[in-house]
Amino acid sequence: MAFNPSSPVTGAAITGLTSPTYTIVSDTPPSINAKTYAVTALGGTQTGVLTHSPDTPFNVTFKRPALLKTLGSKNPITGQYTQVPKNEYGMFFRKGVAIQTGQYDVLAVDIRFRVPAGAATYDSVQMKALASFLGGMITAQIQGVLDTELTGVM
Repeated sequence: MAFNPSSPVTGAAITGLTSPTYTIVSDTPPSINAKTYAVTALGGTQTGVLTHSPDTPFNVTFKRPALLKTLGSKNPITGQYTQVPKNEYGMFFRKGVAIQTGQYDVLAVDIRFRVPAGAATYDSVQMKALASFLGGMITAQIQGVLDTELTGVM
């Protein structure tokens, strides 16, 4: 299935947020090769959290390559590919944050996937394993990542 998150999105367990959920709606993406969803409502207890607005964005964008790359020709002598093009997909999160009273800036998280051309055909199980590991690692470690961001201590 293509990138098509259902609403509401259940948030990960984070200290200070109780049973967080995020109602999302489709928004205008930055390009035709992307999908964007904005957070329009919150569930659970998230005191002080703001939903999406022009001043404080709260959204996610998933982007695919405009033109998918394929494997070129093999080296006729070695039988190996000399250059393997990468198809880059990206997931970009934005959240407006106050940096002082009445002044906001954007906290951004970019996750990029650089998939070697041919991998989806010849070794999709490795791609599945990495996706599973990534999801589990984020779920398991997001509180620790946040704690490091808040304190600077790893």
